[in-house]
Amino acid sequence: MARRLLVMGNPAAGGAGEERRKAVLDVLGGGADVVERVTERPEDIGRALAEHADRVPVVLGGDGSLHTLVAELLARGELAERPVGLIPMGTGNDLARSLGIPLDPREAAEVVLRGRERPMDLLVAGDGAIVVNAVHVGVGALAAEEATPLKPWLRRVAYAAGALLAGVRAKGWHLRVRADGRTVADGRRRILMVGVGNGTSIGGGTPLTPQASPDDGLADVVVSFAVSPLARLTFGLLLRLGRQRRHDDVVTLRARAIAIDGEPVPANADGELCQAGPSYAWTVHPAAWRILAPAAAPREETR
Repeated sequence: MARRLLVMGNPAAGGAGEERRKAVLDVLGGGADVVERVTERPEDIGRALAEHADRVPVVLGGDGSLHTLVAELLARGELAERPVGLIPMGTGNDLARSLGIPLDPREAAEVVLRGRERPMDLLVAGDGAIVVNAVHVGVGALAAEEATPLKPWLRRVAYAAGALLAGVRAKGWHLRVRADGRTVADGRRRILMVGVGNGTSIGGGTPLTPQASPDDGLADVVVSFAVSPLARLTFGLLLRLGRQRRHDDVVTLRARAIAIDGEPVPANADGELCQAGPSYAWTVHPAAWRILAPAAAPREETR
């Protein structure tokens, strides 16, 4: 039986974006019953979900768009019942990379039509905020902040430029980090970055937690104490290669609950900047939602 789909997105004004959207709708319309809704604001998503409660929601966008959809389904109490589809049309598309969803929108549309429902873990903060792919505090969030005004011109390259600028500015923060109740950092040493990954990468392919699996009930955590100029440079190079665990000033682990507190530090969740705060905490909720994914998603090579 053909799937009944609710396709949502904020169409780009003309150009290649509009052409890709129409191509995706052609593919989906050829194999499913499709209703399209323009969702310019978060509240538009909730309205569309309510009007078409019997359809599978499909988002045209990146990690931030998927984040908004999952958060809305959670708020409506429908997250466990309604699988979601993703056509990666954002800047980074990191969760799609982790799941093996093709970055070509037409190929991704084929996955929505024929893919399997894959259970996914969800990171949930103390205030109810969620993370579908990854959250990081410290230099990575500064890098995203620097990259934001560059995205319209540099696209994915903006992340690399932002990381370079942030690497020069950041001197680290005094933070306490606990994982499943165990102290990883006691606040005496400065920390450059803490990353918590459900997916494998951030910033359009930077392998923050390359061994992470989004359905194993655990988050992968990386804590970098690399704050000296040379250590920052080395960490940055190793991070781009996914080999940061080889750095002497880096700790990696897996946990179900992660808590951070100390000096106010900026954060970035699913590509969206958060106001700097003095404390953060997340807990893994196993198999909390489902996404239409390829029948056999590729795994990252062990490094």
